[in-house]
Amino acid sequence: MTVTTTSTSTRPLGVAILAFLVGLFGVLIIIGGLLILAAATVPAILGVPSSFVGESGAIWGVIVLIIGLIILGLALGLWHLRMWALVLTLIVVFLELASFAIAGNYVSLGFILSLIIFVYLLAVNRHFR
Repeated sequence: MTVTTTSTSTRPLGVAILAFLVGLFGVLIIIGGLLILAAATVPAILGVPSSFVGESGAIWGVIVLIIGLIILGLALGLWHLRMWALVLTLIVVFLELASFAIAGNYVSLGFILSLIIFVYLLAVNRHFR
């Protein structure tokens, strides 16, 4: 008796690429948050006067770090084909399209790429669970 298992949902290549790029962006944002945090705290520790030193710089560093972690979590959700990640991504892309439309940038590269991503994600939504 042979048991074969088939995957009910395979990851489309476009979703894998999108998840990778979103994950890369998340990592870069995390690095940026860490750099802001370091720029705000290291000079204060060393006693170097700086206009960026203080609580506000540290707070901004933590905020950017948290945003990066959220973006990285979204990338993992896309990679694992989670429905919540698809819905959140569609909302973000829709808001981006709306911002382009409000600005009147219908022929910009950003608008066209966002529209392609939006339509593509709607087309492959059956793969998400």
